[in-house]
Amino acid sequence: MTTTRDRQARFATYAGFAVQGLCFASLVTQVPQIQKTHHLSDATLSLVLLMVPLIAGVGSVLSGLLFPRVGSGPVLRVAQPAVAVTIVLVGLTGDNDPALYGAVALFGLFVGAVDASMNAQAVTVERRHGISLITGFYAVWSVAGILGGLWASLCNKIDLSLLTGFAIASALGIAVSLSTGHRLFRREEEADGPSASELKAAGRRVPWRPILVVGAAMAVAYLADSAISSYGAKYLDDELSSSDWVAPLGYVAYQVAMVVSRAVADLGVRRSGAVRIVRIGGLVGIAGMVGVVAAPNAYVAIPAFAVAGLGLSVIAPVSYTAAGRVDPTGLGVAVARVNIFNYVGFVLGAAVVGAIAPVSDENGLRLAFIVPTVLILVVFATAKGFAPRPVPGAKPDAPAMERPVA
Repeated sequence: MTTTRDRQARFATYAGFAVQGLCFASLVTQVPQIQKTHHLSDATLSLVLLMVPLIAGVGSVLSGLLFPRVGSGPVLRVAQPAVAVTIVLVGLTGDNDPALYGAVALFGLFVGAVDASMNAQAVTVERRHGISLITGFYAVWSVAGILGGLWASLCNKIDLSLLTGFAIASALGIAVSLSTGHRLFRREEEADGPSASELKAAGRRVPWRPILVVGAAMAVAYLADSAISSYGAKYLDDELSSSDWVAPLGYVAYQVAMVVSRAVADLGVRRSGAVRIVRIGGLVGIAGMVGVVAAPNAYVAIPAFAVAGLGLSVIAPVSYTAAGRVDPTGLGVAVARVNIFNYVGFVLGAAVVGAIAPVSDENGLRLAFIVPTVLILVVFATAKGFAPRPVPGAKPDAPAMERPVA
C-alpha cells in the first residue's frame, strides 16, 4: 500500500524527468545556432557533440559511486540544477571556443549524473508502488522535450539570443527542481533494494547470449536516435535550407511520434507478440529514415522524422521486457546489462554521423543518415530474440528501467 511519502516522491521524480527533457531538448535543438555563433567546422562540431555522451558516461559512473553513501536523491538535487546552469554557460560563451568546450563538458558530466540518479529514483518509486510506472516517467520526459523544441523554434522565430532563450528555459528548470527536489527519496528510503553482494551473485546466473541479441537491436535504435537528436536540426537548417525557426521542429515531430507510439505499444505487444511488434517497428523506422535521406525539403523531412520515431520508439521498451525473461533473480541484472547498449548506440551515432558528414560539403548529413537507415536491418535479424525462452525463476513482467532518446 502506497503512502503519502511515496506519492510525493513519485511526483518529484516526474518533475525530475520533465526538467531533464526540457533542458536536453533546449540545447540540442539549437545546435545549428551554436555552430553559427562559434563558426565551428562540421568536423569540430562533431567532436563537440561526441563529448556529451562520452562524458555523460563518466558522470553516470561517478554518481553511481555516490549512491551507496548519500543516495540518488541528493545527487539528483545537485546535478539537475547544475545541468540547467550549464545551458546558460553555453549561451554565455559567445564566440569563445575553449569556453564552449568547457561548458559542454560540464553539461555532459551533469547530464550523466542526472540520468543515473533519476532512473534510480524511478526504480525505487516502482518498487514502493509495486507496479510498472517507467513508461509514464519517460512520457513526461518526451513531452517536456517537445516543449523544449517548440521553445527553441519560437526563440529563433522572434530572433531571441541564445543566452536569453537558454536562460529562460534554465530558470524554469531550476525553479521546478528546487521546489520538488526535497521530496525525492533519501538514501535510507532506497535501502530496501538488492544489496551489492546480491547483485554480484545474481550476475553469475544471468545468461549473456540473449542479452547480446536484443542489445544489438537496441544499440542500432539508439544510434539512429542519436543521429536524429544531435544532427536533425542541423540537417534541416544546412542541407534543406529551412528557416531557423523550422529547424528544431524535426526533433519535436520525432518526440511527438514517440509519445504516441509508446502509448499503444504495450497493447500491440499483448495482442500480436513482441517479435511482430519489433519487426513492424523496424520496418516503420526504416521507412522514416529513408524519407529523411530522400527528403527534398523540410516539409517532407519533418514528417519523415515523425515516422522514424513511431517505429524506433518501440524497440527499447521491448528490449527490457525480453531481458526480464532471462533474469532468474528479478533483481534487474539483465536489464542493467541491456541498458549498456543505449550508451553504445548513442556514442556510435554521434561518432559515425560526425565522421561521415564532413566528407561531402553538399550532402554530408544526407549521406551520414544512410548508415543508421541500413543498420536498422539488424532489428529484423534479431527480432526472434525478443521472445526468448524464460529461464526458471524469471519475472518477465517485472518493471524495467530505460534511458530517454535524445
